[in-house]
Amino acid sequence: MTKPMLKLVPQEPPPIDILQVPRSTPTRLPNAAYRSREYLTPTEMDALLEAARKMRHGHRDSTMLLFAYRHGFRAAEICDLRWEQIDLAQTRVHVKRVKRGMPSVHPIQGDELRALRRLKREAPHSDFVFVSERKAPFSTAGFARLVERAGKEAGLPFKAHPHMLRHAAGYKLANDGVDTRALQHYLVRRVLEMSRVSCGFQNCRDNIFRRVSPAGAHLHHIKRAAKVQQTPRRP
Repeated sequence: MTKPMLKLVPQEPPPIDILQVPRSTPTRLPNAAYRSREYLTPTEMDALLEAARKMRHGHRDSTMLLFAYRHGFRAAEICDLRWEQIDLAQTRVHVKRVKRGMPSVHPIQGDELRALRRLKREAPHSDFVFVSERKAPFSTAGFARLVERAGKEAGLPFKAHPHMLRHAAGYKLANDGVDTRALQHYLVRRVLEMSRVSCGFQNCRDNIFRRVSPAGAHLHHIKRAAKVQQTPRRP
């Protein structure tokens, strides 16, 4: 006599509340929760460079921060900088941008030139300008740790990240009265509004553009005339 087989009845799993499930990856708060701005002032940049000079590889680290600040490099651009882009005889650097940016040529100042020649003597056979202890190209994560460590040594009240150097360049040039269109071309920003917001001069674009550039003054008058024509007259 055979035993009767048990019939398994499928049961539906209990409903799961997604909001109550513990997440393995913590959610990150907006940038405003960590810092009040996304750029560094010239005084903070001086403190950052001074702190980098006192680190283990002071010359390489300070030169990397200075070069990224002067030329508005992103982390990927400064890490991929090669000696074939630098002309020491003509004191120029051929800037190659990421994110479909337009390449350009920037002048090299005297302190940058002396620092680059010293780096060339220390690693004469490297294709990359900035290399690690093992003569390998610098990584973007390593550059981010470098900026964060230098910010702590400089006593900054917030956590510094590499893109702050690019915003600091725009902030410095904007306060010096540089034409906003020229600033956009120098930093190779596709959207002008992003240059105004990230560099901290949302309301001074028209004043700078009108004061520095004659073409800007002409364009301002054209816009003003068009605005007057579009405004309906009161009866």
